[in-house]
Amino acid sequence: MVLSIRDLTPDDLPSVTAIYADAVLNGTASYELVPPDLDEMTARFKAITGKGYPYIAAVDEVDTLLGYAYASAFRTRPAYRWLVEDSIYVAEQARGLGVGKALLKALVLRCEALGFRQIVAVVGGASEASVAVHRSCGFSFAGRLDGTGFKHGTWLDTIFMQRPLGEAQSSNPDLSTYPGTLA
Repeated sequence: MVLSIRDLTPDDLPSVTAIYADAVLNGTASYELVPPDLDEMTARFKAITGKGYPYIAAVDEVDTLLGYAYASAFRTRPAYRWLVEDSIYVAEQARGLGVGKALLKALVLRCEALGFRQIVAVVGGASEASVAVHRSCGFSFAGRLDGTGFKHGTWLDTIFMQRPLGEAQSSNPDLSTYPGTLA
């Protein structure tokens, strides 16, 4: 399989909606219980990309969407603007093929290039596979919250992981550049 990473486009959103629906209905990465429809996923895409955050796709040689990833605000308070949270979802048929790792590596590079200083993963359901992928991309354990979600008849834990970007906290950011200009 030939894997390519590119910017996600509005034409990809029906596939994004299907991949996310599977994650909501069958997984623990998302704590949503009802999958959002295409209109909602389109609104979310526009909200994220409209603020300049990266939203990327992994596709095969015939441009079939295998997975997607994006970065978004961890929190909306202005002092947090140098910190982003990653989200990664992989189609069921593409799991275990390195798609998630390829997406995460590309997302980290894009966030670093935009001037972000930290990236955090919020791993729902304490997924061992997600933890392993993040660890392989330089993330370290930052904390665990027990029993934070109830889904599929069980209590779920949440793991936080963190990775520094660029100069991280070793220097002050340039407040006149993106993401410093975010309000």
